Amino acid sequence: MHLALSALAFLATLYLVPKVAAKTLSRGLFGLDINKRGTAAGEARVPEAVGLAAGVAFLGATILSQAALEAGAAASHAALGCCSAALLLGFVDDVLDVPWRVKLFLPALAALPLLSAYTGATGVVVPLPLRPLLGESFLELGNLYRLYMLALAVFATNSINILAGVNGLEAGQTLLLALSCGLHNLAQLAGDGGGPERRAAHEQSLALVAPLAAVTAGLLCFNSYPAAVFVGDTFTLFAGMALACAGVLGHYSETLLLLFLPQVINFVYSLPQLAKIVPCPRHRLPKRDPGTGLLHGSDDLNLLNLSLRLSGPRSERDTATNLLIFQALTAAATFGVRWLAAGWWKV
Repeated sequence: MHLALSALAFLATLYLVPKVAAKTLSRGLFGLDINKRGTAAGEARVPEAVGLAAGVAFLGATILSQAALEAGAAASHAALGCCSAALLLGFVDDVLDVPWRVKLFLPALAALPLLSAYTGATGVVVPLPLRPLLGESFLELGNLYRLYMLALAVFATNSINILAGVNGLEAGQTLLLALSCGLHNLAQLAGDGGGPERRAAHEQSLALVAPLAAVTAGLLCFNSYPAAVFVGDTFTLFAGMALACAGVLGHYSETLLLLFLPQVINFVYSLPQLAKIVPCPRHRLPKRDPGTGLLHGSDDLNLLNLSLRLSGPRSERDTATNLLIFQALTAAATFGVRWLAAGWWKV
C-alpha cells in the first residue's frame, strides 16, 4: 500500500510542480539565483514556494494511507494536522517574509496537535550500563518528554531550512533523511518489531516517510542543479515536521537525531551568527568567482561555507553533491552505531 500511494504521490508532484510554478510566477512570487549572479541564469525569475506542490501531494497520500492504520489513529491524525499546519505556515512565511525570531517558533505552533493527542510513553529506556547507577530500567519524564518532542519538532523544521543555499540541497537532504527513516522502519518491521504496539508505531512512521520520500524525489527533478524552481520555506517546514512526527510516532527520536547529525553540526556552528553575536547577513551564501564560475567559502558560519573552505573552490553542483554524500555517510554510520550498540547499550 505504501509503495502504491508513494508512486501516486510522486506522479502527482511531477504534475503539480509546473502548475504551481506558473501560478506563483504570475503572482510575482519568485526569486533570483544569487549563486549565478552575473550570468543569464542569475537574472531569470525562478518561481518560489513551489514546495506547495509536494506538500499537497504528500497530504493526499497520507490521508489515504491513514484509512488502513488500525492502531494509534488519533496520533496519526494529529501528525497529519501538524504537517498541514507547517505547510500553511511555511507558505505564509514565503509570502510575507516572516522575521527569523518569529520563524523560529512557528513550528512550535504547528506541533501542538501531536502533543495534545500523543498518548504513548513519556519516558526513556535507561541504557544498560547506567541501570546499576540509576536503579531503573525506564525513566519517566512526563511533561519534560513532551517538551523534548516540541524541541525536536522546532529543530527538525528549522534545521533543514538553515542548511541551504545551493540548488537541490534542501530537497536532497530531505530525500536522504526520509529514505533513511523508511529503511529503519522496514528493518524494525522485518524483525520481531517488539510486539503489536511497536509494529503499529513503525507502520505509522512509515506512512509518513514513504510519501515524503516520493514527493521530495519528484520535487528534486525540478530543484536540482540548475534549479527551475525554489522549494521555499513552504517545503522545508512541512518536510521537517513530517520527519519529526515520524520519529515521535515510531519511537526512534534518538536514531532520528543521529541521522540529523549534519544539521546538528550546521546549527551549532551557525549559532554565533543566528544569535547575532557576530554579524548575520540575510543570505549566508558562498562567494562566486565570475571568472571560473566556482564557489568559494565565505566567512559566514555554516556547513556550506565550511565545506568549501576545507575542500577548496567547487562548482555549485559538486558543492551540493559533497554535502549530500556527507548526509548519506551519516546515515550509514547511524545504522552502524545501532548495530554495534545492540545488546550492550539497550535491548
